[in-house]
Amino acid sequence: MTAFLSEAWFDKVAELTAAAGDLNLPPALSGIVLNLVVTGTDNGNVEMAINGGKLEKGLNPNASTKLTLNADVLKKVFLQFDMSAAMQAFMSGQIKAEGDMTKLMALQTARPSAEQKSLFEKVLAI
Repeated sequence: MTAFLSEAWFDKVAELTAAAGDLNLPPALSGIVLNLVVTGTDNGNVEMAINGGKLEKGLNPNASTKLTLNADVLKKVFLQFDMSAAMQAFMSGQIKAEGDMTKLMALQTARPSAEQKSLFEKVLAI
């Protein structure tokens, strides 16, 4: 099994993303670029981005918002699309945000496409 957020994990995510093709995202998701710093992993802090509904290794220079969160919150919020977990994590300080907060507000009402859900289910299974 591939360790979550390891180099091999990101390689597999890139393969799955390429194979998924068009994710048919709603406009609220397709234009969002968020940088994420995931804390407390076996590899220390891991930098990644969500760009147009896809996960990328490393920070994206086009992102206007950066979130710092732990790996469990990342899984719940961004891979399982649990918006109640997102609100709870934000209110309890498990998600720290810097930059343009309007991007986060747009995420509250955005719903992933069936194609994105399918991709992220495969990502979770890695």
